[in-house]
Amino acid sequence: MTERLPPSDRRVLADSDLRVIADGRVLIGGSPLRVMRLSATGGRAVVDWLAGAPIGESAARRKLARRLLDGGMVHPADTDRGPRVAATPQTPVRGTGMTVVVPVKDDQAGLDRLLAALPEVAVVVVDDGSAIPIGAPSATVIRRDESGGPGVARMTGLNAVETEFVAFLDADVEPGPDLFDGLLGHFADPAVVAVAPRVRSRAGASTLARYEVDFSPLDLGDRPAIVGPRRRMSYVPTAALVARRAAIDEVGGFDPDLRFGEDVDLVWRLVDAGGTVRYDPTVEVVHEPRRSWGSWLRQRVSYGSSASALAERHGAVVAPARCSWWSAFAWWLVALRRPVAGVVVAAGSTLALSRKLADVPDAAWHSLRIAGWGHLHAGRGLAQAIGRVWWPVAVPLAIVRPRLRPAVIAALTIGPVIEWRASDRRLGLAGTMLLRIADQMAYGVGVWRSVLGSGSALALRPEFVSGPNSNGEEPAATVSPS
Repeated sequence: MTERLPPSDRRVLADSDLRVIADGRVLIGGSPLRVMRLSATGGRAVVDWLAGAPIGESAARRKLARRLLDGGMVHPADTDRGPRVAATPQTPVRGTGMTVVVPVKDDQAGLDRLLAALPEVAVVVVDDGSAIPIGAPSATVIRRDESGGPGVARMTGLNAVETEFVAFLDADVEPGPDLFDGLLGHFADPAVVAVAPRVRSRAGASTLARYEVDFSPLDLGDRPAIVGPRRRMSYVPTAALVARRAAIDEVGGFDPDLRFGEDVDLVWRLVDAGGTVRYDPTVEVVHEPRRSWGSWLRQRVSYGSSASALAERHGAVVAPARCSWWSAFAWWLVALRRPVAGVVVAAGSTLALSRKLADVPDAAWHSLRIAGWGHLHAGRGLAQAIGRVWWPVAVPLAIVRPRLRPAVIAALTIGPVIEWRASDRRLGLAGTMLLRIADQMAYGVGVWRSVLGSGSALALRPEFVSGPNSNGEEPAATVSPS
């Protein structure tokens, strides 16, 4: 197969965690974390790129850029020069071009707002069994008599698309004016099969609206990322996604058997098939939050309910926590109130890593930083797993085993405190903590419901990996934000 090299005129920007050492000859970073050693020529190329130079025509430079892009060490810049989209509003364009597919059920107002914000582009609306039939004079409307869920509705719309690109937009999102121009530029790279924008929650005065602006599971933050299992960003929602039609066809589209988690499953299959999926937070859409606390909690439970089905299809990548044995043992000692022993174990991993980095300048410092951050990430991931998935076991244990009580309380509360400090603090600390704990526990209810229903505990199992420098990733998410 012909190697898919990035465009020679593409510029790149460094990931915020990338460390460039020895004039570019040693790079530490990426997702998963790695150490890359380059020749002097390769190092000069990296320094040039990070100073703003294009990748260049040289095949060697483009191959190196491919490795850095695929490793998450750098991300595409200047992607706003993609193909302009144009179409007759009522008929999907054949050949090159793009069609928007909108699944909708009982949300005429949201659909009207979305269509009013779209440029002149072909739109296929799939009415997924609305009680009152949906109307959209400017679009092609396909009505399903019975609701099949968002994945089935998207596939119904996709079957009417004959364009090179397809954009999936939910009816409760509102795109900005640069949505398509900003995302389509990524497809100048032949490896890219799908790109997602940042999905922000619409601001409002209610407590729920303010909470969602800071903590919506659809909002994946302001850092660009390459997406896939066991990476820093494991999934993107298909509430807003632009993709190559051929790539989706190749993997069979959305799984009709998945009512929830169908978007996570599709993204992972695209990646497994060799495609690149990217997240570009410089492009944004606005999403309508849930209107009541009851619907909000049901949404979180439904997200968790996808866990067992995803685990059946994708195995350990659905694990609620992923860390090295070093970190797991160190944090277990801390939980047993033996922090000194935990520090000794963590120090052992630092020493082991320093031997691997012996030829890197300031190896001791870089080993300490990598291992230290790795253990902290692992601790946070384990704490999140307790608060989201394992709490039905951890909380009763804390009640009957006082020795474990501080560790469980810390696991439930420290994460929300850290998240509150990093947010815009639209709510007070106490309110944020209560809502974050409820949010995560509701997700866990969905996970356990799926586990009990399937008879498989795979979605509850952590994934332990070998190596002292394998903790730098967040645990794989199983959120299904459709």
